Amino acid sequence: MDDMQGTPALQDLVSTRRSDRVARKVTLGAYMAIAASAFGLISDGYHNNLMTMTNVVFKKLYPTEYTSNVSTRVSNAMLVGEVIGQVFVGILCDRHGRKSGLVMTTLLIIVGAILCTVAHGAHGGAQSLFWFMTIARGVTGVGAGGEYPASSTSASEGANETSIEKRGPVFIMVTDLPLVCGGPLAVSVFLIVLSAAGQAHLETIWRVCFGVGIALPMTVFYFRMRMLNSKLYREGAIRRRVPYWLSLKRYWKALIGTGGSWFLFDFIFYPNGIFSASIISSVIKDGDVKATAEWQLLLGAIAIPGVFVGALLCNPLGRRNTMILGFSGYVIFGLIIGIGYDKVTRIVPLFIVLYGLMTSMSNLGPGNMTLLTSAESYPTPIRGTFFGLSAALGKAGAAVGTEVFTPIQDNLGKRCEMFTHTFAMRILMDSSLTRRWTFIVAAIFGALGILVTYLFVPDMTGIDLALEDTRFLRYLAENGWDGDVGIAGDTGPLGTEEVKSGSSKGYDDEEVA
Repeated sequence: MDDMQGTPALQDLVSTRRSDRVARKVTLGAYMAIAASAFGLISDGYHNNLMTMTNVVFKKLYPTEYTSNVSTRVSNAMLVGEVIGQVFVGILCDRHGRKSGLVMTTLLIIVGAILCTVAHGAHGGAQSLFWFMTIARGVTGVGAGGEYPASSTSASEGANETSIEKRGPVFIMVTDLPLVCGGPLAVSVFLIVLSAAGQAHLETIWRVCFGVGIALPMTVFYFRMRMLNSKLYREGAIRRRVPYWLSLKRYWKALIGTGGSWFLFDFIFYPNGIFSASIISSVIKDGDVKATAEWQLLLGAIAIPGVFVGALLCNPLGRRNTMILGFSGYVIFGLIIGIGYDKVTRIVPLFIVLYGLMTSMSNLGPGNMTLLTSAESYPTPIRGTFFGLSAALGKAGAAVGTEVFTPIQDNLGKRCEMFTHTFAMRILMDSSLTRRWTFIVAAIFGALGILVTYLFVPDMTGIDLALEDTRFLRYLAENGWDGDVGIAGDTGPLGTEEVKSGSSKGYDDEEVA
């Protein structure tokens, strides 16, 4: 019997079975990474959209104290936190692993949501309450911002391991779709709590909504503690002596593309999302809170199909062309709503549909593609860092857009009065100059987005991410960098052993095959 166990045929059979088990576990690990990213980003999308209806509630509760400046400060606090989180966690998940980044972001979101739920002002003062909310939203923002590089790098690498051809659509379904669904989810929770508590208990309503935001990240925390880093990361990580300068010299053009397009997209998207309920409230009768929330829910629902259409188009059209198509939607619908604002807003359903179609086109194009191109355009050793930088540029655009949203409404139209001698400006000059210009500016930035995308955004449709890793390592070797690549002795998914430690030398394209 012992002799039989030692025969080459039996050894080969045992080795084959062991390899099959390892392969199944590696595949299961990839799917777990994808799922953990998706469930985490639902929480991120929920928190990103909580202020949409909270702004309306605060305006009802504190009509004199909750000025436009205060509203902008509270809303921007999360954006500033997100910029910090995206840069810091982007570096962290490259240096210490995707899992480390995901666990940290989950904890920060939980802490921030708790602080928002229990927020109170000193001696019941409104202004101190708003400062408390500003700090709490900032903490939430650091966690939510960190979700972008941590979840997206993990999801893209997991999707690449399961199917290179389907990587783009799968990535979109587990990243942008949860983020977009966070808007309707937040409004749905608000409507449920509003129906249960009634409009006489608005303070209870907004606190319960933030409380729900505590439960969402807690549901995924256990699974993130169990998940492990992707195979691409284990084989390609550079944890020490990271060649940032050489990386920037190689990928500066791509960074202009992914970061620049994201900046332009978020400059339009975020203020229109955060203040969309305020815009809707201004065009419906009496600005009723429940009616505003119902129209807001419809607006969010109309925007969701754009994610699916973008997922279907990203392979046949390519990443770059799909993004250009989405930016074109801002140009078309932004001009339609902006120029015809008075007539369009007289028919509220028409206004909501056009507004929703504009948002849907943004989800189809830059909403999907900024995430996807930022995850695909860079090699594994620096994917988190450069994704984080791209996302941070996007959130900087969101912060700037949110900051100038009210001034655009209040001042830009009035300043155009000096030009009313021309026929074109007479068309624009009427009683609704303040609101219409937010949509006209969206169209202008949509056109800029088309230009930046065409000139700078890379298109990695159908290309194995491991191929760019190989090219990057060869580039480093050619430029004199020599350091450790991979994680020696790292434990693979569910206990399998993946050992890789080497240098940047000796890599060529054939190794990818």
